[in-house]
Amino acid sequence: MSSTPYQRIHVVINPASGKDEPILNVLNDVFSQHGLEWDISLTKKYGDATEFARKAAESGDYDLVAGYGGDGTQHEIANGVMDTGVAMGVLPGGTGNGFCTELGIPDQLRPAVELLCGGSRLRKIDIARVDGDGREPMLFVQRLYTGIEPESQTSREEKDHYGTFAYVRSGIQRLRQLQNVPYTLTIDGQKISEEGVKCYVVNSAMAGTGISIDPTFAIDDGLLDVFIVGKNFEQLASAGDRLLHLRTRQAGLHVWHGKEITIDAAVDQPVWTDGEYYGRTPVSISVLPGAFNVVVPA
Repeated sequence: MSSTPYQRIHVVINPASGKDEPILNVLNDVFSQHGLEWDISLTKKYGDATEFARKAAESGDYDLVAGYGGDGTQHEIANGVMDTGVAMGVLPGGTGNGFCTELGIPDQLRPAVELLCGGSRLRKIDIARVDGDGREPMLFVQRLYTGIEPESQTSREEKDHYGTFAYVRSGIQRLRQLQNVPYTLTIDGQKISEEGVKCYVVNSAMAGTGISIDPTFAIDDGLLDVFIVGKNFEQLASAGDRLLHLRTRQAGLHVWHGKEITIDAAVDQPVWTDGEYYGRTPVSISVLPGAFNVVVPA
């Protein structure tokens, strides 16, 4: 009999994710070796993973709900299991898998599945909530950003062709096309006005490329990290120094930290949470410190 605390595991699989591997063979092999009961759901469209994860968590039939897919899939799973009392497992199946990397979870499927069967612990991490645009509130585990219209987002075809470099390639192309707009931020009551092409609110700093946006940003410090990227030299240099992990005075410019944030813009901007389109500004974001349980290496 397995010594793992998770005897009954439900895995939500996104078959459209970026990896081509024998998912079911690996799950069956590993879970059978440990004598675990397991089941799966297969997604077909956005929203399925949240629905399947919530139903599995609320059924009382499972001790753990895991998601196989990229960061967008993990975003959906988190929205499904939040407040159910059931923990989340993360299985890398996407192009970048930044959330896996942030948590120290193996980037290969078999060792990540083995982790669910033993040698793991529960880690309490922060999660963020966004409200606005007349839409239902949404949770995000990694980051929220503005400024990219849906038709300009990195496509599935680009990810398949270029891998993680697709994010860098499309980002450079977009930066050339976008123009600065005036943003108004309110962070814990402090109002900030600044122009830029994109505004970020970060919970987890690890990007899909495997590079940390800023090593000082933490996923369990009870704070969200906010910065604006613009087209003037000072803004670009500041973001560049943070990306290169340089502890310069310049790296500390155009970046703020807080628990309650609102974002507004002179021209309403598209809003994305963990790479999924949410709506348009204005939006309000708040951090829920230590409110989420995820399985990580011991």
